[in-house]
Amino acid sequence: MAVVLVDAERVRELNREHRSIDAPTDVLSFPVDEAAPAAGPRELGDVVICPEHTEDLIEAVVHGVLHLCGYDHETDSGEMLRLQRQILERL
Repeated sequence: MAVVLVDAERVRELNREHRSIDAPTDVLSFPVDEAAPAAGPRELGDVVICPEHTEDLIEAVVHGVLHLCGYDHETDSGEMLRLQRQILERL
């Protein structure tokens, strides 16, 4: 797994290329596979973060890694964001 920091223009290019959204964002995740959330060792993928569009780099990393683990806050009724808060509280 790699965590890469990029500027707003690069994250915008990646967002446009991979999500057809022509705008910068805070975090993009590129999973190796599309497996459902699971515990245990596995190859995850990469996280791209744009510091210009995030308030907290640690939160951005946790958010990106949760996406790599198969969570999706747009479809999971708040499960991912609850887990993210729990992780950040423990850190």
